Amino acid sequence: MSGAATPARAYPRVRISGEAADRSRQYGELAAAQIAIIRSGYERAFAAKGVEWEAAIRIARGYLPAIERHAPHLLVEIRGIAEGSGLPFDDILAINCRSEVLNGATRAKGAALRGECTSFAVEADRSPFRGAVVGQNWDWLEELEGGVVILEVARPDGPDYVTLVEAGLLAKMVLTASGLALGMNTLVSSRDAVTAGVPYHLQIRSVADAAHAAEALEILAGMPRATSGNFVLADASGAILNVEASPGGPDNLSITASDDGTLTHANHFTEPIVGGFDLAPIAMADSYARLGRMRRRFASVGGGFADADLRGALQDHVGYPNSVCCHPDERSEPAARWKTLAGVLISPFDRRFGYTAGPPCESDWIELDYPEWRE
Repeated sequence: MSGAATPARAYPRVRISGEAADRSRQYGELAAAQIAIIRSGYERAFAAKGVEWEAAIRIARGYLPAIERHAPHLLVEIRGIAEGSGLPFDDILAINCRSEVLNGATRAKGAALRGECTSFAVEADRSPFRGAVVGQNWDWLEELEGGVVILEVARPDGPDYVTLVEAGLLAKMVLTASGLALGMNTLVSSRDAVTAGVPYHLQIRSVADAAHAAEALEILAGMPRATSGNFVLADASGAILNVEASPGGPDNLSITASDDGTLTHANHFTEPIVGGFDLAPIAMADSYARLGRMRRRFASVGGGFADADLRGALQDHVGYPNSVCCHPDERSEPAARWKTLAGVLISPFDRRFGYTAGPPCESDWIELDYPEWRE
């Protein structure tokens, strides 16, 4: 995770602090240009799946009762972002419910979703760093690349955190001051968009309040979830955990610890879904090959991993262009063209967040170090 020797292309760093309303307003003001890119990009992405913007807003507002009941503090953040950016509250709510809108289109129309992530975690005794590591590629819409930011949050009401995220959304890949690392994978099930609950990206933001992996699991189990998702967790103690979450409550969680010191995941369920079935074969069919490649590469490593093993896995091109290291398919319409927007390696013990601004095969690694969080 060492920094690049030459200047590397980086995503803008947005630093905010204070109480929820104040810091979220700062977020909206400082990232207004990027938020505008994300808002207009999602309007086109939704329309490409047959969902007009006003319909997306109606879908998003349908989740307000669950959010108000189970995560009202996150509505304060969404309102603050809207005020700071000059966009309506409904627009910021809609982009934070982008998974619900898109997964609903997949469930209703069988539309391919594509993109998202291939992820992993490695326990401390096999990690090349001082402690466990979470890594992943985040594959998503190419036209949203200009709206990605590094959001650094200092707050009095929970652990400080850093997240690489589409501007205007609350969180995605996360490292917290308490030493929790979070990677994620979109999952799509037949229960998505028909179950009341908290939207996926608000689930992710809620996990950022946890002190360690076990508490993150408690948070996920304690809220009704509207949409499927996978959470790859590691903490400063060296623990790693994978949580497949389908819509519902604690009975709709599948928790996996590691037998060999590693965990890997992509965009399909690896455990049965209670009361539903996996839509990955129509939504993200390349997920199976990507997971197979990650598992094969990891199985070929005897003993401890080197930094190069992890970076190399994120550069894998078997199945190109829909490979672990994903590249645009020129046959796709621009609003449905995706690629790896970031490779990520997070060391929770060292409080270091490494990333690439683009596909790892052609991008330099940038390392963000937070020594004050180690004190």
